[in-house]
Amino acid sequence: MTDESVSVACPTCGKEVQWTRDSQYRPFCGERCRLIDLGEWAAERYRVPGEPSPPPEKPDSESLQ
Repeated sequence: MTDESVSVACPTCGKEVQWTRDSQYRPFCGERCRLIDLGEWAAERYRVPGEPSPPPEKPDSESLQ
């Protein structure tokens, strides 16, 4: 492995971030940008493409006894 560090853009604000083991919030520039991104996922503004899941089956009244 080389000693060169790689710079990436923060996905939230675009600021340059050094990609190193010491970069606590990588790929984000800091905790604020990390929490903004987490909030976007929690609010379901980001989605991973895929097939919709089938609805769960309803149990029979007999199987509940």
